Amino acid sequence: MTDGDLTDEERERLGDVVALQPTKNSELADRWGLEGGSEVHSYLENHLKDYYFRDENSLIRATEEAAEISGVDPGISENDDGSRVVRVPDLQYHVLRVLADEDEEPQSVVGVLQAVRALDEGLDPDNDGIREALRSLANKGVVEKVQLTVPTYRLAMSRDDLQVERLDD
Repeated sequence: MTDGDLTDEERERLGDVVALQPTKNSELADRWGLEGGSEVHSYLENHLKDYYFRDENSLIRATEEAAEISGVDPGISENDDGSRVVRVPDLQYHVLRVLADEDEEPQSVVGVLQAVRALDEGLDPDNDGIREALRSLANKGVVEKVQLTVPTYRLAMSRDDLQVERLDD
């Protein structure tokens, strides 16, 4: 398959893989409006097989060619000064806004949920949505999971070293 053979939908979804990487089937299912991970896996295998791979943690990543074809910036990139740029969907963007800094006490999923709801921006995520957002951000390396009796989270780096860009839905 050459990039000229991709349909508009395939090209758009390839851009999602590039922008959200590293990602999981469930995150792409939500983004694409599919029923679940098996539909995503099937789509990837049938339409984008040459443009993605799974890393050692089974997370979905785009090939370099995929980034070139899609014209989309990768989900994470490093600046020359060592700071990091992360491109995330809306809920993850708001989670990063409220999450404890790297040198502060970590927050529980419920604490993050309450803080996101307190932003007063009409957001009403549930525990599962916040938990999945935190896991995805941890997979991207910008959030650390602090293992206590109840898992808690905080930024894995200084807020000053992190630039967050919200992806359009």
